[in-house]
Amino acid sequence: MDIPELVNCSKSSPCPLQRGIAGAPFFSLIIPVYNRPDEIDELLQSLTLQTDKDFEVIVVEDGSKTDCKEIVGKYCEQLNISYFYIENSGPGQARNFGAKHACGEYLIVLDSDCIIPENYILSVRKELKENPVDAFGGPDRALDSFTPIQKSINYAMTSFFTTGGIRGGKKKLDKFYPRSFNMGIKKSVYESLGGFSKMRFGEDIDFSIRIYKEGYKVALFPSAYVFHKRRTDFRKFFKQVYNSGIARINLYKKYPDSLKLVHLLPTGFTVFLIISLLATIYSPYCLIPFILFCLIIFVDASIRNKSLKIGILSIISSIIQLTGYGLGFLSGVWNRIICRKGEYGAFEKSFYN
Repeated sequence: MDIPELVNCSKSSPCPLQRGIAGAPFFSLIIPVYNRPDEIDELLQSLTLQTDKDFEVIVVEDGSKTDCKEIVGKYCEQLNISYFYIENSGPGQARNFGAKHACGEYLIVLDSDCIIPENYILSVRKELKENPVDAFGGPDRALDSFTPIQKSINYAMTSFFTTGGIRGGKKKLDKFYPRSFNMGIKKSVYESLGGFSKMRFGEDIDFSIRIYKEGYKVALFPSAYVFHKRRTDFRKFFKQVYNSGIARINLYKKYPDSLKLVHLLPTGFTVFLIISLLATIYSPYCLIPFILFCLIIFVDASIRNKSLKIGILSIISSIIQLTGYGLGFLSGVWNRIICRKGEYGAFEKSFYN
């Protein structure tokens, strides 16, 4: 089956779901993908179940060696969908490419490792009706079918006891910044800001900072959640959060006022843990604060997930989340601030290979 490409917001053979709908779709869902055909299959399958059908889907293959063209082709009769293949340029530039071909009044950016609840589009529409904003984002959750490790990673990334408060939300230490796994924005605002920057990591926070700086109205839509798989093992998770720590320093170099005291918490935890481990040479009681922290994580994660196993795994994922971010942050300080290297030269192996 040939996969239709969007040209000037029209198709020679409209998909069945769009027949009878006057004008362009209200929402354009933009999904960059890189070597993840299985994940995009699950995502697209979940989009076929949406109760509100007024949307188009634009998949941008970012130079993948294993492409998802055939996967996308399966959904041409069920979704108003377009597929593009571009040379690898990073997720931000892939989103920008998709935005240029989008017809909707609002653009919604999703990560390819998400699964979308059937009422997601309807929830976004209702939230916008009650609170018209220029940009928005939604939270993420773990699906019952996720593995115990994935559920523990989800806990580590959303818990108030790790960096859930830093990321923003109902319980927050910092204001809410929409993230690229679940971000919406008016197309006109997107275009006025020039889209995402060429940063390879942290480009979504960079974009959110610019949205705020230009005075646009931003909101968290609690009901517009997605199921976010994130990483499938602890090694990949460590690399992800390590790069996030580096990205925070890259953001600081661009926007000095974006670095807040709360962003130092993972680094403080990392330094404290190292000192505590070294101090056990003199007294084992030095580990009591760390043990209490692990106990809090275990109890909270076990209750939230109704599983002692996930509670134990959440201790591991939380330590990885905090120390990985903290070590990445320190690496960024050393390379960007102390050694005064440029972003590309300092982190070529981390971001550009």
